Amino acid sequence: MIQAAQVASKFTLFTHHAKTFPNLVTALRNSMLRAGVFKNEKTAEEQVVQVLNFDIHLTKDFKGKRYVERITECIPVEEKNEYTFDHRKEKTLEGKFDKFFDNATRYFEKVTDRQLYIYRNILEYVDGEYIITNPISPNNLRDMRMNMDEIDLEKFDEFVERHWSDTTKKVATVTAGEETKKRGRKTKKED
Repeated sequence: MIQAAQVASKFTLFTHHAKTFPNLVTALRNSMLRAGVFKNEKTAEEQVVQVLNFDIHLTKDFKGKRYVERITECIPVEEKNEYTFDHRKEKTLEGKFDKFFDNATRYFEKVTDRQLYIYRNILEYVDGEYIITNPISPNNLRDMRMNMDEIDLEKFDEFVERHWSDTTKKVATVTAGEETKKRGRKTKKED
């Protein structure tokens, strides 16, 4: 599925049972390692996050009704060359060593504890309403816009402007599933 998503189509849909977005990434990474596609965890995880643009997480309430609990965006972290070559300008051996150790520290951070992605909810279902919580990243907005006709593009741009032109949270009205107002059980009323 990950290989097909990399080359075969504009998008790939699949289902999963992970409870959180990091659990989804870990499960897919581990599946790729078990299948023998990769030997290195970081390389496998990097391949996973390159194809996971959005996770639409469904849940079921205590009455058995399913609904979209959240939509999460995955944003791969681009690797930057943050090394410095200032050691050449240093006059003293101590200064050169300081610059060397700065670069060595950056190197080991990248190799041992490199963050491959960030994730953020762009929409959440809270108390019977869908709350738009974070904007979609510019890269995903650009890719989404490239796959729309003029009519959809105009409506999409209006939606983006209405909900993400400022940084405050906006509420989208619920059009389906009106009877499910809150997640979980109702609070008991005191007598």
